[in-house]
Amino acid sequence: MAQWTTQDIPNQQGRLVVVTGTGGLGYEDAVALTRAGADVIIAGRNPAKGVEAVGKIRAENPRASVRFEVLDLANLASVAAFGQRMQVEHPRLDLLINNAAVMAPPQRQVTADGFELQFGTNYLGHFALTAHLLPLLRRGHNPRVVNVASIAANNGVIRFDDVQAEHSYSPMAVYGQSKLANLLFSFELQRRSDAAGWTLLSIAAHPGISRTELIPNGAGSNSRSGLLRRFLGPLLFQPAAQGALPTLYAATAPEAKGGGYYGPNSLGETRGFPKAANIPAPALDVNVAARLWTVSEELTGVTYPEVTVRTEMHS
Repeated sequence: MAQWTTQDIPNQQGRLVVVTGTGGLGYEDAVALTRAGADVIIAGRNPAKGVEAVGKIRAENPRASVRFEVLDLANLASVAAFGQRMQVEHPRLDLLINNAAVMAPPQRQVTADGFELQFGTNYLGHFALTAHLLPLLRRGHNPRVVNVASIAANNGVIRFDDVQAEHSYSPMAVYGQSKLANLLFSFELQRRSDAAGWTLLSIAAHPGISRTELIPNGAGSNSRSGLLRRFLGPLLFQPAAQGALPTLYAATAPEAKGGGYYGPNSLGETRGFPKAANIPAPALDVNVAARLWTVSEELTGVTYPEVTVRTEMHS
């Protein structure tokens, strides 16, 4: 996959895609996929940003098939309502990119349902969303789910004794937990798809270190990480379009493997072109993955079809 770029995306004509997140990586995903002919739904909580994203895409590509739908991942009722609208309006879904995220707010915040904001938005919201859309995905053409993780997952730990960070809140530790959870979910979803014969590919990707609004929107523009982003960003952070490449590879490349994980190929996976990423050891623990799945169903109130998964380690 040497220097794979958007020029290598196969024709996506006729494929229906949902991308969560209106800016940054999600926007770049939508740009590239509409250029390749896909019908793209950008799903996010801010209608103004959604309309702006759609307008920019159409200004560059008047033939783009793209629209915005309201989806607040920090509100399970909004997630369920989005899923219900999709079920009514579409016979199938071919690609779901679970991309939207909140990063490192300095003070602990909670979602509408009382979950810690990062775990609730980055992981639980997407866990519930995927469950609501699974019937459509199972009717999709070569369906894929792409879960966006982070190199922060390398230091992540699932704190089952304090998964909502009620007793101890460290912004980056909780962010790392949410992104490790995305990885565990991605691999477990593939195991369940294989066991049940869903023909669904579940693939994870991470963008390295990219210039998006994730840090300013989370930690704040005047935080230490926000100032670093502002003044050293052009040197240390790759453009968002470059950071989106591993996700787009996972979403479209015929060579991308179910249960795979892709990231940038240079400078410790912080920048570059897509390659198979190094998987942090905790993400391979099938017992942790199974426990997290059960806890997630209990917390969100969503249920996936019952599947018996073999217990050998993911490879």
